[in-house]
Amino acid sequence: MNKQHSFLKGKKIQPQPINYNTKITDLIENTFSAYNAARLREAALLYNEKMLANDVTVGMSLTGALTPAGIGISCIIPLMEAGFIDWIISTGANLYHDTHFGLGLALHQGTPFVDDQVLREDEIVRIYDIFFDYKVLLDTDAFFREIIQANEFQKSMGSAEFHYLAGKYVAAREEKLGIKNQSLLAAAYRLNVPIYTSSPGDSSIGMNIAAMALSGNKLQIDPNIDVNETAAIVLAAKRAGGKTAVFIVGGGSPKNFMLQTEPQIQEVLGIDEKGHDYFLQLTDARPDTGGLSGATPSEAVSWGKVDPQMLPDTVVCYSDSTISLPLIASYVMAKHTKRPLKKLFASRESMVNLLKDEYEALRANR
Repeated sequence: MNKQHSFLKGKKIQPQPINYNTKITDLIENTFSAYNAARLREAALLYNEKMLANDVTVGMSLTGALTPAGIGISCIIPLMEAGFIDWIISTGANLYHDTHFGLGLALHQGTPFVDDQVLREDEIVRIYDIFFDYKVLLDTDAFFREIIQANEFQKSMGSAEFHYLAGKYVAAREEKLGIKNQSLLAAAYRLNVPIYTSSPGDSSIGMNIAAMALSGNKLQIDPNIDVNETAAIVLAAKRAGGKTAVFIVGGGSPKNFMLQTEPQIQEVLGIDEKGHDYFLQLTDARPDTGGLSGATPSEAVSWGKVDPQMLPDTVVCYSDSTISLPLIASYVMAKHTKRPLKKLFASRESMVNLLKDEYEALRANR
């Protein structure tokens, strides 16, 4: 039979040979035809064609040692400036190591094939193939301990407020040093992009806050504030008639904290909602081990994290994010015009009030 089968309606695999004039956009669209290259192409197209519509609120989660590798400077800050990332959940470690750059401290290309005992003796710290002086840690610790002595830090606050205030000081240090756009924290402060961390005590930033508490410092990071603010961001986007997208780089706790916004709305607060509309993940984690890092979008449907009607608009690319994220960032920067900045940090109070009003109305009717 010569009947055209529905499974054979995909684009024919017949790429153009790569030449001296091949662009990143051509490479992704025409050469990435199969396997995880195809998933990367699908991820780039999903981000560009659907997630970056003006009515979509895009949240990004970050795990892995990305900022020490320069990913904050090369990819995340430009995406934020273009309006392509509206809010972030990150490990504290990524934000701590990001601060090195804003303070003018140097990290260097190295090698994983080295005797770590020799590095220890020479006071060199290694993150796989990244080297830096041990003094970089000490100087960054001293910076955080100094700034959190300011009066504005002497209270309980959410991690977004803490990172905004810290970003203000990092931005001031950048200006003093005559550098700019080296720090994700500083850029987020300038752009009004809220940054949360799902485990405030699990980083050198949290360790320094804890150390200062021993001396009477009043700063405390309240996770309750973060849980409600992040859920409020999602609900506000939906109630305004828009959609929400999650761009998950890696997995871990930030992935869950990003996705649990929907169960917080539906399961815990009892507010009617269906789940996130778009799901894009870059990961090297397998799903069959049962870990959250490798959990698929279809599994997330069972928790209410992803709208089941939107499963066709979900992509998981199994790839090292230090390879795939720069490619995707380069693609969307070339293909998509800038979006208006949503400046969600300044809207936190009104969004939480919306969440609270719906929750209290439901409780009153029970």
